[in-house]
Amino acid sequence: MARSDCTEFSGSGRPLITIGWLIALRGLGLPGEAVLLCSSARTRPPQMRQQKTSHGIAHVGGARCLLYKTARAAQGGCYTFSQLWRPWPRERCWAMPPSSSFGNFAIHGSQCARLPLSNSPVTNVASNDIRCNANSGPVGRKCAVNAGSTVTVEMHQQNGDRSCSNEAIGGAHYGPVAVYLSKVDNAATSDGSGGWFKIFEDSWAKKTGSGSGDDDYWGTKDLNTCCGKMNVKIPSDIASGDYLLRAEALALHAAGSSGGGQFYITCYQITVAGSGSASPATVRFPGAFAQNHPGILVNIHSAMSGYSMPGPAVYSGGTTKAAGSACAGCESTCKVGSSPVGTAPSTPQPSSPAGGGGGGGGGGGSGCTVAKYQQCGGQGYTGCTTCAAGSTCKDVSPPFYSQCS
Repeated sequence: MARSDCTEFSGSGRPLITIGWLIALRGLGLPGEAVLLCSSARTRPPQMRQQKTSHGIAHVGGARCLLYKTARAAQGGCYTFSQLWRPWPRERCWAMPPSSSFGNFAIHGSQCARLPLSNSPVTNVASNDIRCNANSGPVGRKCAVNAGSTVTVEMHQQNGDRSCSNEAIGGAHYGPVAVYLSKVDNAATSDGSGGWFKIFEDSWAKKTGSGSGDDDYWGTKDLNTCCGKMNVKIPSDIASGDYLLRAEALALHAAGSSGGGQFYITCYQITVAGSGSASPATVRFPGAFAQNHPGILVNIHSAMSGYSMPGPAVYSGGTTKAAGSACAGCESTCKVGSSPVGTAPSTPQPSSPAGGGGGGGGGGGSGCTVAKYQQCGGQGYTGCTTCAAGSTCKDVSPPFYSQCS
């Protein structure tokens, strides 16, 4: 099979926000590797193409015998299609921008993600936004997933920035991460008001000799260590059908007062294939969290002897990652390279390079600005202190943390 359909997706046209989760589908359990070079139908050799609004990638492991079937089956869940070019019988995977090389079948774009409207966090746990963030509503596409396979979700601060030299979630935004599933009739229309069950969490662990929670191990620190990636197994015993997958990071740097916990959430529309029949116990959003829950209203800037993870326990078919543990699988092997010449530039974002003075006030290094909800001051902080237009630097957990708001 020298050529076949290659799925090339563009995004929704909305900016990739602070929690720009990009789903990666792996673990189909089939041998072999696949290489994808996407080209125009009339262009040879392959010319890599990407629309300006494309936001990322998803990886699906599979053998050549599945490659054609997988691409064809995805036609109902794609934005655009081009062709698949397979110039070698066994290859490495060359991916289009913004990625460079992966060892798996690659599908590009956030085609099944309900991208949030802005990079503002959700702070009111009684709001309907706690389900899938403030977004433009369902998208018309779904990602196909096998029960028992592993998905890798990826998070980064800025639109188009997937560099491992930058923290995935910066500004001392320490806290846990979690992933939920909700069984729905149609993932492309569901509003997320149904029941949810947790399939993954990476929360907190005490670090020997730490003086405060800031020094301990956290799920968001693991995201930074693994270049924004975390592996999540889809339970093997759940029923087939449509689900919403909800990825959540909870930043606790300002959680010492009510409403200070910051939830960064993105939902994905997926279709699970499997033969299971399990029906896990569920919770509802809103309702699963209380504003005064000790895992949401907590001072992490003092010494901690324990941490109470918000929400239900992880479902028995799910997984729990020990905070501070090493990266594994795609978390360490899926590499992102620089985009080729000709890639459409992403929307410019405010930057916050090192420089300027500490503290919670204005000023800071020349030529740098801090995006809204990012750190601009605090004890030991040495970065930029000038907030982007429309926000000011405020003490939210003095003297430890100040942010633009």
